[in-house]
Amino acid sequence: MGMESTSVASRRVRVETTDGRGGRDETDVRYLVSGTGPPVVLLHGIGLDSATVSWRHLIPELAAERTVYAPDLPGHAESGRPSVRYTTGYFRSVLESFLEKMGLETAPLVGISMGGCLALGHALDNPVERLVLVDSYGLGTDAPWRPAATAMLGVPGAYSGWWATIGSSRGAVRSHLQTLTDGSPTDSHVEDVYRAVQDAAVGRTVSSWQRSEFRYGGLETCYLDRLDELTAETLLVHGTEDPLLPASWSERAAERTGASLELMENCGHWPSREAPERFNETVRAFL
Repeated sequence: MGMESTSVASRRVRVETTDGRGGRDETDVRYLVSGTGPPVVLLHGIGLDSATVSWRHLIPELAAERTVYAPDLPGHAESGRPSVRYTTGYFRSVLESFLEKMGLETAPLVGISMGGCLALGHALDNPVERLVLVDSYGLGTDAPWRPAATAMLGVPGAYSGWWATIGSSRGAVRSHLQTLTDGSPTDSHVEDVYRAVQDAAVGRTVSSWQRSEFRYGGLETCYLDRLDELTAETLLVHGTEDPLLPASWSERAAERTGASLELMENCGHWPSREAPERFNETVRAFL
C-alpha cells in the first residue's frame, strides 16, 4: 500500500520558532495529514529526506486507525526556507510550535534519524503518550565517519560540490542510497529522494545543521545521560546494517530504559523504505 491508494491532504501552518541565534522567527510548515482517530506525528530526518521519503508507506498503514500528521521540516520539501541557523535546537522549536498549533502536545511521536533525536528531546521535556525511535540520532557521542565529515565542512566549496553531485541524477541518488541502505534501494525510494534534493537550499540546510552538530571532539547532541528521565513508553527500531548510526546505539538505549527493541535484519538506515511491511506492522502494533 502507498499514499496513492489513500486520501492524503497537504496543508500548511505558520509556526513560531527561534532563529538559531537567540532571536525569534516564523516560517511555514507544510504537513501531510490522513485518516481519522487518535493522532500520531511522524518526523523525518535531515537532508535526503522529507515526510514523503520516510513515511510513504507508513502513513496509509496508520491512517486506517489514526489521524496521521507528517510535517516537512523547514529547509526541506515544501516547507519554508527561512534564513536561520539550522540547529537541533531550532528544529526542536519548530516541533514544539507545530504540536502546540495543531493541539498535538501529547500525541505519540515517531521519528527517524535526526527526527528521532527531535522526538526524544521533546519527550524528555514534555509528556508524550508513546515514542518510536527509528535508527535515531542523539543516542551516541560520536561515529567513525564524523571526523571526515567535520573536515569536509571546513574546506571551501567541498560540501556544496558533494551535495550537488548526490542530486545530479537518479543514478547518483541510487549510488548514494546504496551506501546507506542494504544496497538495493527501490525505484520509488530513489525517485522520492531525487525529488527531495533538487533544491540547492536543502543542501544549505543540511550544511548549517551539520556545522552545529559535527564538532572536532564528537557529536553535539547526545541524550545518553538523560535517558533515565524518559517516561514515555518507547520502541526502538534499528537496521542491523545501518552504516551511519550503529544499531548498538539503540541496543544500549534499550538496556538503559527498558524500552522495547526491534532489530531489523538486512536493513540499513531506512527500515521504513527497506522493509516497509515488517516496519509498518511493528510500529502499528506498538502504537
